[in-house]
Amino acid sequence: MRFVHAADLHLDSPLRGLDRYEGPLVERFRLATRYALENLIALCLDERADLLVIAGDLYDGSWRDYRTGLFFHRQLARLREVGTEVVIARGNHDAESAVAKASSLRAPEHVHVLPSKAPKTLRFEALGVAVHGQSFGERDVRDDLAAAYPTPVAGLFNIGVLHTALTGREGHDAYAPCTVETLARRGYDYWALGHVHAREVVSTNPWIVFPGNLQGRHARETGPKGATVVTVDDGRVTAVEARALDVVRWEQVTLAADEGDGPEEVVERARARLEEAVAGADGRPLAVRLTVVGRTRAHTQLAGDALRWETELRALAAEVGGGDALWLEKIQLRTSSAIDLATLAAREDALAELVRAVRALPDGSDPDLTAELVASFAELAKKLPPELRDGPDGVRLDDPATFAALAPEVEALLVERLVRAPDPEGAR
Repeated sequence: MRFVHAADLHLDSPLRGLDRYEGPLVERFRLATRYALENLIALCLDERADLLVIAGDLYDGSWRDYRTGLFFHRQLARLREVGTEVVIARGNHDAESAVAKASSLRAPEHVHVLPSKAPKTLRFEALGVAVHGQSFGERDVRDDLAAAYPTPVAGLFNIGVLHTALTGREGHDAYAPCTVETLARRGYDYWALGHVHAREVVSTNPWIVFPGNLQGRHARETGPKGATVVTVDDGRVTAVEARALDVVRWEQVTLAADEGDGPEEVVERARARLEEAVAGADGRPLAVRLTVVGRTRAHTQLAGDALRWETELRALAAEVGGGDALWLEKIQLRTSSAIDLATLAAREDALAELVRAVRALPDGSDPDLTAELVASFAELAKKLPPELRDGPDGVRLDDPATFAALAPEVEALLVERLVRAPDPEGAR
């Protein structure tokens, strides 16, 4: 018997950071979750899978219309023809309360959606398998659902399906919390988990697996993404294999500029790093978040004309990727001045006073000063375009932490320009 374990498809989820871009490559990113689902179905067909288990977050939330569900059902129809059974547990993103349209759309006969009121056992006698699980009725489930799962069925291979972060995973809310010990005590042969987007084999006795999400959706979901193929012989797991199914890939690349580099050298250094990233993408289109760091003499020019040098880097990416294999999702120029600012701040002159003043920018410890600074930027904040203001990486000019984070950049930029400015006396 062979089954495929997938989770966190987030079908038709809007990939972040694409709103202000266009072109064939970006369009492929927009449709990536659909293409990844097609790959999942193809994997089931190629492997002649007897069963497909989806452990939550098939959808990303409420549908705008029924097209998302119709697309999914068309894909499932391909499995019905070969007799593959499908078991789905709803998670926090596709809980019954969150996806009303999905709840009203009748599932095909070979698709079994686990209930949310209580855990249930599905027996597939012909396959020698029992599947136990429970869906989320609401998005925010804080109970240990696994503690009430049924006892294993004797003589069958027992699979538990659960959407959970276990005892906690970075970046994931603690839904349906439970321990590995709780899962092991149920006596199942394999636990098909969902919710955590990074693949992880938590245990091999019993098997407890997060397959990760099917398709990376933003720059924090890097590397290969896909599903897990499990082979069972005589009631025993004989193989657990990760299969990459993503159609586009995300990576974060950090480029360290040398102290003596000018901006042209920084751009040229980026070439090798980007070529390396493309080579490691297994032939998939690649979205890269490029961060340039380091103390360098190029800092003033990079920071003072950021748009120009970002354009230079994007042009380089188009060249390296042949126009359709590489896209710079975001460029972060986080270099610093090659000037020794600590020594400069210790001097007794006007420039040192400026450095000390910038370093005293509010960090929230002085409420009056913080309020004054936030108020002074209020009008500018209103003028920022939505793509810079919204989202997890948005610029928050109403947040004191923003000013604390920007202070070193402001300090370095001001000092660099003042130190390297032509002497008015010498210019006459």
